[in-house]
Amino acid sequence: MALSTDYTWTWSVTSLKKADQVNSEGVSLSGAVVQTYWKAVATAADGKTAEFSGATPFTAVNVPAGSFTAFETLTEETVLGWIQAVVNADQGYADHISDRVRKEIEAASVVEAPMPWAPEDVTPVPPVPGQDPAALADEADEADEPE
Repeated sequence: MALSTDYTWTWSVTSLKKADQVNSEGVSLSGAVVQTYWKAVATAADGKTAEFSGATPFTAVNVPAGSFTAFETLTEETVLGWIQAVVNADQGYADHISDRVRKEIEAASVVEAPMPWAPEDVTPVPPVPGQDPAALADEADEADEPE
């Protein structure tokens, strides 16, 4: 179970919330991470990118005191490992993320196009003050005629 392999993924933690929690052993764990905010940027083979932002809650209730990592010693790599474990454990969630970035990347490939049956827009040239507009039209017609 994992995110789509059609993309290269770059992850980052954007924010954390912490709180003191008491684990199932009755030990107070100071500064336990209780909420994470993150983003994953997907890059397609053609270089187009899309971003998904997520929020993943955590609890230290079932964390033994001996395995608890103090908030001050956390690294982004550690927290991302926790987040990715949650995402990868739920294939429905991983598919949702992959689908959202796929749609964003596909939307970036859609461009406005002129209708093939309609004439191209011609930007009119404003007349010069004091010049006869009919004379401008005659000059334009002469410029279009072959010599």
